[in-house]
Amino acid sequence: MKVFGVSGSPRIGGTDFAVRHALHLLEEKGCETAYFSVKLKKIEFCLHCDYCTRKKEGCVHKDALAEFYDGLIWADGIVIGTPCYQGTLSGQTKTLLDRCRAILARDPRVLDGKVGMGIAVGGDRNGGQEVALRSLHDFYIIAGVIPVAGGAFGANLGATLWSRDQGGEGVNRDEDGLRSLRKTVKRFHERLERITG
Repeated sequence: MKVFGVSGSPRIGGTDFAVRHALHLLEEKGCETAYFSVKLKKIEFCLHCDYCTRKKEGCVHKDALAEFYDGLIWADGIVIGTPCYQGTLSGQTKTLLDRCRAILARDPRVLDGKVGMGIAVGGDRNGGQEVALRSLHDFYIIAGVIPVAGGAFGANLGATLWSRDQGGEGVNRDEDGLRSLRKTVKRFHERLERITG
């Protein structure tokens, strides 16, 4: 089972810590993992130029997203983590999702049947984590990815963590958030096992 972890944070901190922790838990369950971070990468916005839909050759931009696209295609499961900015996804995370139009235009079924989970990290306990997770789930549904959450009683939509604006150290102290992460990873892994048989 191959899992691609993505951090949509422009800095090393809470989101990076949470995604790497999820990947570590999945490695303990026997998964092969790869990791992508937007930190210090040049990533252009989608221009809606329709190059991808006209040419069917990928994106007009030739930037750091080639590695991101390769990871999505390689993986059986996708873990996307985002910090919460203004109560929702970071701009960097949204740009990643928007730019997936390029691989979907080339092959609309390229992500079909993969399993996806979301991680949202806020500086406040209620900083937009559930809104961000819903946005990730919407992306997964549109792209044909099967979204997985942690289930009732603590992880309804996925992993929600509170960094207290103290980066990875804050996330590591958020026991409720880490519990939601473990619950989501457990269900994500169970679904991966079913689809990879």
